[in-house]
Amino acid sequence: MEPDESTVRSFRYRNLLRPLGLLAAAYLAIMGIMMLLEESLLFYPVPYPEGESWEPRGLTFEDAWFSAADGVRLHGWFVPHEQARAVVLFCHGNAGNVTHWADTLWTLHNQVGVSVLSFDYRGYGRSEGSPNEPGMYADARAARAWLASRTGKREEEIVLMGRSLGGAVAVELAAVDGAKGLVLESTFSSVPDVAASIYRWLPVRWLIRNRFDAVGRISGYRGPLLQSHSETDEIVPYSFARRLFEQANEPKQLITLRGVGHNDPQTPAYYEALVRFLDGLADAGAIE
Repeated sequence: MEPDESTVRSFRYRNLLRPLGLLAAAYLAIMGIMMLLEESLLFYPVPYPEGESWEPRGLTFEDAWFSAADGVRLHGWFVPHEQARAVVLFCHGNAGNVTHWADTLWTLHNQVGVSVLSFDYRGYGRSEGSPNEPGMYADARAARAWLASRTGKREEEIVLMGRSLGGAVAVELAAVDGAKGLVLESTFSSVPDVAASIYRWLPVRWLIRNRFDAVGRISGYRGPLLQSHSETDEIVPYSFARRLFEQANEPKQLITLRGVGHNDPQTPAYYEALVRFLDGLADAGAIE
């Protein structure tokens, strides 16, 4: 006896629902795993003793040790300049540790002429702990306090400078506490924006806890801004930089780089603009 038409339809319907249910379960499982492993997927710390040289040739620096408000012990490199045109806190990018930024510190000291401290966020380099958004803000705040004490400056007299993820950290400090000036290199609008451009098939905007919402915070900063970004940045689209720049207050300047990638060194023309920017901060301070 052959099954009737309704039985056949029911059988086909169940066979259709079964793979759809498996796909839905797999989709939810992937979202759950990504939520549990968010910090591991987002941050790329390189702990000591790994990294580049911890005694880089040609760079004279002091080891800086200090603690965040929650007691996490942190480490950085301070490169002093006897006739500094500015005192700079440099918040480095997401991957690696302070050793990967030795060339940048050399350039800032020798070509730009600043005293500069770069530090490792918790879990990076010699710094204790594990990275997360609130902790990294606390780390930067502690680094700025150490730098102010070491140089005899007030914290608001320090120029905040951030690269990529470090730019979002610098924006948070500038928005909350102010700064002499703010310099952003290859900085995104927010982590959800970047994640959504990569994981287009997942609702990452609603899943991410560590948001680093630079575009939502930068309007709280009311000092001079120098921002640079490459049109050919393969990690952080240039449109994200434009969004960030548009939300910033005047005075502000956006330098558009061409032909360089996200992790490539800044151009000589950029550093010339940086010198002019810092000299402008000094002139403004003298007038005040």
